Amino acid sequence: MKRILVLGGAHIDRRGRISGETAPGASNPGAWFEEPGGGGFNAARNLARLGVDVTMISPRGGDPAGEMVTEAAYAAGINDRPFVFLDRKTPSYTAILERDGNLVIALADMELYRYLVPRRLAIRWVREAFAANDLILFDANLPEETIAAIVSRANSLGVPVAAIAISPAKVVKLKPCICGIDHLFLNEAEAAALTGQCPDKPKDWASLLGDIGLKSGVITRGQRELIAFGKGGTFCLQPPSVETIADVTGAGDSLAAGVLFALMQDLPLEEALRHGAAAAALTVQSPYAVNEKLSAELLVETLALVQRARILH
Repeated sequence: MKRILVLGGAHIDRRGRISGETAPGASNPGAWFEEPGGGGFNAARNLARLGVDVTMISPRGGDPAGEMVTEAAYAAGINDRPFVFLDRKTPSYTAILERDGNLVIALADMELYRYLVPRRLAIRWVREAFAANDLILFDANLPEETIAAIVSRANSLGVPVAAIAISPAKVVKLKPCICGIDHLFLNEAEAAALTGQCPDKPKDWASLLGDIGLKSGVITRGQRELIAFGKGGTFCLQPPSVETIADVTGAGDSLAAGVLFALMQDLPLEEALRHGAAAAALTVQSPYAVNEKLSAELLVETLALVQRARILH
């Protein structure tokens, strides 16, 4: 069984959906939903459900929200190794959505992540976790200096390292160590923030990101063709259409999990993309950030809905 160490966001996602027409500056009737989330944690739960041996390291508060995250990690089969700060709040992301799912406004309370400082990576059991896994995955919720330390530690051990961009504001923290990252998952807005450019042709993302030192990346574009590049070339793939979209939350994280799951089985990038697209399709059909029915068997069945990737050059 392949083993992966995940470091990054594991917090509470709160989403309020307005049931009628949005009335700014007024009380709006609607419904409230709360679940564990975070880029790293969503990917970790997907990977665990696919049969990967997952260890998760993240900072957590000593509050009921932290307990909810712990319970979700246990339910997913993750080896959960948090740094618990009893006097702090577990991070949270709170979003207000319009009736059609578009974001009105959101508040990210992520202060606790800055306490996962580089010196915590020097603790013996953390060092042992780095050495014992086949791949390291982190997300950009972590401090820039911690990200640099993770990449440096993984590179020194010869362990591949992957990253999830999280947001345009956070992805720039990857710039100082971009050459040490083997796989990066990001959307077009995050790619633009990282490169400072926005190409006319989507295929040009590969050269722009390659020019700043990235070895391999997957750039999502909503329902449009995603772009990926790596040693095997540059590819595009049309995400499969689904009959009903329940919630797009976590789709990018599940795509990252699906791609990494396939790469860890030594499948080529173009085939790994299909696995990622299938995982994302299953996620958007679920009201949760992680489809609780996900399994390696269901993922293989869903591949029938996914086209072959096209090579661009």
